[in-house]
Amino acid sequence: MGDLLANDPLPGQINATKLRQAVDAAFEPAEGMTAAFVVTWRGLLIAERYGNGVTAQTPLEGWSMGKSLTATLLGILIKQGIYELWQPAPIPEWQSARDPRAAIRIADILHMSSGLRIRAPQDPDFDPSGPYPDHLYLYTGSVNSFHYAATRPLQWPPNTVGRYHNTDPVLINYLIRLAVEKRKEEYLSFPQRALFDKIGIRTMVMETDPFGNFLAQGYELASGRDWARLGNLYLQDGVWNGERILPEGYAAFVSTLAPAWEADKRPIYGGFFWINGDGRFPVPKEAYYMLGAGGQTTLIIPSHDLVVVRLGHFKGAAAGGVSFRKALALLMEAVPLKK
Repeated sequence: MGDLLANDPLPGQINATKLRQAVDAAFEPAEGMTAAFVVTWRGLLIAERYGNGVTAQTPLEGWSMGKSLTATLLGILIKQGIYELWQPAPIPEWQSARDPRAAIRIADILHMSSGLRIRAPQDPDFDPSGPYPDHLYLYTGSVNSFHYAATRPLQWPPNTVGRYHNTDPVLINYLIRLAVEKRKEEYLSFPQRALFDKIGIRTMVMETDPFGNFLAQGYELASGRDWARLGNLYLQDGVWNGERILPEGYAAFVSTLAPAWEADKRPIYGGFFWINGDGRFPVPKEAYYMLGAGGQTTLIIPSHDLVVVRLGHFKGAAAGGVSFRKALALLMEAVPLKK
């Protein structure tokens, strides 16, 4: 991803007036608490603005955008031949005789359709008066999160029911640690050397549980520009400066509707990426995105060569979401369709 300086002229194809209006819309009203808005086109930075006290280098909470980061780190290992998408997931706790979880494939986990039983606030039958949900316990339990996720029982056959559950990204992070340590590499520096150094990410902070396991289902921070870099890796089909970092076709995999979610008539989830299949955003339905609590979004719009990042403070999520949609509608007028 290249960077256009603030005084560089915009490419002629861009409607500068509409682009300025889009940036303005992203920050109005103030109740939206937008902290960062970054727009790249064909890998070039064409617009950015930051809230009070925030700069282009400020790490901001991404929350569940970390799930897409998790998919990326696994994709690197698949590219290296360590794992295959459709192999049964080699989780050690599942390897005893007749354990039904042994049939769960890596792709099923990425599709949020492992079938493991946990309670999550997004479940259709969630009762807030019930026990504390496992989905949140995986952030707050001060336990070995990998072992906890791996010991959840099966509720449905794999690849049949799509549920937004933190067990699944935690298990993918477990597989990442197993693979890295099996080849006797240092685990905590793996994201930096395998991904961040390659695409220029310098502000990412990833938190761990007390056992040193990355909680990359949602405990990570990075600047708006660095989230845009990750989005551009997918816009460029997993290639950066001529080097293939992700397997060929991996970007298509994560942005394709997961079978279990399609069966449930919810065209909104791929492989640890959300899909705009329900028209949540005023952009083409083929667009896909990283999404975190509080309206944190990295939106990839291949039809327009765009990556759009919106980061904000949690309390402003509702108003900020309205602002973001207005900004996106203006961006669609500002940037031409890809030829």
